[in-house]
Amino acid sequence: MEQNGYEAEVKDVPDLTPVRAEYNVPIEIQSCHTAIVDGYIVEGHVPVDEIERLLSERPEGIMGIAVPGMPIGSPGMDVDGFMDQPFEVIAFDQAGNTEVFATYPK
Repeated sequence: MEQNGYEAEVKDVPDLTPVRAEYNVPIEIQSCHTAIVDGYIVEGHVPVDEIERLLSERPEGIMGIAVPGMPIGSPGMDVDGFMDQPFEVIAFDQAGNTEVFATYPK
């Protein structure tokens, strides 16, 4: 995020479970990192374009977006010698309902 002009405050915590529970991040889309960006939850290796889209559009009812797992080719997950994997950015609401927000590659 900092490489894209955002300020970030990093807090290393031993267990993100309470944070994810507080913000109702569905278990099936949880990943390795959790961020709070202007009141939204950003879970995993989400492309900055999708974070900016979320902040610009502010879709009604959406609590946050996530990239489940750690797909090769998602931001920060470039692996030499391996092809990028297709992945989805998933939006979720307070009730845990999910929908595809974006698909990669575009």
